[in-house]
Amino acid sequence: MSIVVWVDGSFVEPRERALSALDHGVTVGDGIFETCAVYGGQAFALTRHLRRLGRSAAGMGLPAPDEARVRDGVAQVLAAAGGSAGRLRITVTGGFGPMGSGRDGGEETIVIAAGPASPGPTSRAVRSPWVRNERSAVAGLKTTSYAENVVALADATARGGDEAILANTVGDLCEGTGANVFVEVGDELLTPPLSSGCLAGITRELLLEWAAEDGLPVREADLPFSVLDRVAPGPDGGASSDAHLALAGSVRNIQPVVSLDGVPVRAGELSIAARELFDRRRRERIDP
Repeated sequence: MSIVVWVDGSFVEPRERALSALDHGVTVGDGIFETCAVYGGQAFALTRHLRRLGRSAAGMGLPAPDEARVRDGVAQVLAAAGGSAGRLRITVTGGFGPMGSGRDGGEETIVIAAGPASPGPTSRAVRSPWVRNERSAVAGLKTTSYAENVVALADATARGGDEAILANTVGDLCEGTGANVFVEVGDELLTPPLSSGCLAGITRELLLEWAAEDGLPVREADLPFSVLDRVAPGPDGGASSDAHLALAGSVRNIQPVVSLDGVPVRAGELSIAARELFDRRRRERIDP
């Protein structure tokens, strides 16, 4: 299927020039966004995503997005996309603004797009040489200022991965460029707390809730970045280790990691159980 794009109430072609050259989202990355998985023509967990969109707007000092307008745009885009869409993106920018960082209170720009998605059941991760600043003004916000993620992911891709894993400035495990990280240690699946600077991922949030309800040992914990040293092949070249990784994201859902820095590693039993739990529970309700 082709990508369907809606900008401020009108459909446009994917390559059509549809924003002002002085839209603040273009000039300085002054915007926020959400990405949802789409199943059967419906956006998964849309209410939670719109709630986080509002939190990101507040953190950026932008007006709260018009939820009714956004929902109407989502409905139009998904109807036009048909049942083959796998991904929906909602972007809200500061609208027309000056060429610098200041704002002049212009009307927001809303862009909604739907397109295909084909996430695999596993992931290949690479440790990034760069760090996430947990004290940044936009730490934990889902903003369109994504240059750091673009560079880190390009580096990971060049090294055979499909996601980069970053520490924060104090050497703790933080997150990926577009995913939360879970580390299976012993009989628990652990994920860094929000204080690490990571995004409050919707998939992360749901897995923590659903795991607690189902008795799967998943919780938040501070983790040093060096915990990834424990995810390594055994001395015989096999793929044994005493720690395992999984990634969580709104399109990838839960993906056990089967390669770290180009070296095969084994998917952990809890990571696989978490993937199965999430797949089962997300089929039960489209907007949990």
